[in-house]
Amino acid sequence: MKKNYLYALLLALLLCGCQESLEKKCQRECELYTKKNCPGNLGDNTIIDSMVFEATSHTIHYYYTLTGSADSVGILSNSDARRALLDDLRNSTITRQYKEADYNFSYTYHSQSRPELVLYEVTLTAKDYK
Repeated sequence: MKKNYLYALLLALLLCGCQESLEKKCQRECELYTKKNCPGNLGDNTIIDSMVFEATSHTIHYYYTLTGSADSVGILSNSDARRALLDDLRNSTITRQYKEADYNFSYTYHSQSRPELVLYEVTLTAKDYK
C-alpha cells in the first residue's frame, strides 16, 4: 500500500516538473504567431511584421510597418496612439496571463518607404495597464 502512495507521489512530481515555464510558453507562442501570421495585414495601412518575446525584460514586442497615408513622420505621435494601444491591452483576454505576471508590451511602427525609420514606439508596463 505504501508503494502505491510512493508511486503516486513520484508521478505527481514528474508531471509538475514537465510543465512549461511562462517564459518558454511566451517564447513559443510568439514564434508560432510570427511563423503563421506574419507578415499580415491588420487593416488599412498597417502590417504586422513579427511578435518577439524579449526574455531579459519580460517584454512582448510587436513590430509593425505603416503603409500608404499612415507612412508619415508624426502621424501616430499626433494621434492618441498610446491611449488606443493601452485600451486594447487592458481589454485583451489573450494577454491576461502575461499581464498577471506583469510583462511589458512594446510596439514599434516602421515606415514602409524607409524601413530603417521608426515612426512610433512605446512600451507599456504593468504600472500603465493595471
